Amino acid sequence: MSELHKFLFEGLPVRGMIVRLTDAWTELLARRAGNTETGPYPAPVSELLGEMTAAAVLMQANIKFNGALVLQVFGDGPVKLAVAEVRSDLSLRATASVVGALPPQAGLADMVNAGGGGRCAITLDPEDRRPGQQPYQGVVPLYGDHKEKLGKLSDVLQHYMLQSEQLDTTLVLAANDQVAAGLLIQRMPIKGEGNLAGAAAQADEDLIGQSEDYNRIATLAASLTREELLTLDVDTMLRRLFWQEKLLRFTPQQGADGPRFACSCSRARVGNMLRSLGTDEVQSILDERGAIEVGCEYCGQQYQFDAVDAAQLFTAPGQQPPVSSSVQ
Repeated sequence: MSELHKFLFEGLPVRGMIVRLTDAWTELLARRAGNTETGPYPAPVSELLGEMTAAAVLMQANIKFNGALVLQVFGDGPVKLAVAEVRSDLSLRATASVVGALPPQAGLADMVNAGGGGRCAITLDPEDRRPGQQPYQGVVPLYGDHKEKLGKLSDVLQHYMLQSEQLDTTLVLAANDQVAAGLLIQRMPIKGEGNLAGAAAQADEDLIGQSEDYNRIATLAASLTREELLTLDVDTMLRRLFWQEKLLRFTPQQGADGPRFACSCSRARVGNMLRSLGTDEVQSILDERGAIEVGCEYCGQQYQFDAVDAAQLFTAPGQQPPVSSSVQ
């Protein structure tokens, strides 16, 4: 069962989380493999998408955003776009668009950043958007401060968190065809009367203390290997890494309260998309094909609209023709 574990280092300004996606991840891959038009993802793409999905769960759980957190990487390599979306209830979905062949051991730079034009975007889309309100989006290139290409998704996201949130973050990510997992360690900002008083000496002491604590724990976290992250249970993992630290652990989130695959596509949403194309464009597709078929890239669900269905999209309520028997 997929699970999310949160913990604090008692008395220290450091927090952590571990996510292990099992059934949620295998269902996501199975839906893609069952798509006769696309077939399964190549192994390097599957691993990248798994790391993205695990990272998106960790980030969503970390900020507790009421809406969808969407993590995207896109660029000029064979992987034109990869997307992982996690909603506030930890329901998740992910997809990738691949054009051309990939070498068996392709990394992030090979897949997305071949020509140096790759980007990573994190979008926060509120659940109940106010009129005129736009989603927040932050975009960073797939290279570091010295213009070096970043070879791992974890490096990109750590760089993003340091730039956007000014918080030191350590991420360890891994995925195969059975498990997508991640470990996040983050330095917490110190709050209290000392900060409000503005005493420079006290502030410097705080920075030194939290840096030492965070650096020690981050070094331990970074020692976790890919194989350990994919195979060890969470209890064993925490004992192996932090046996000398005092941890305050919270109740794991599993099942209906934990990470799980769910797609937010619907016939109504597809109808709205077709409506946005306009009557002329929809009619031209009907003239050419006889019906409109739209498949969800995330879950594989197929939606079909014939001429009667299309007419309903552009007819005012109360003036619609009878519902077509082609409704899926």
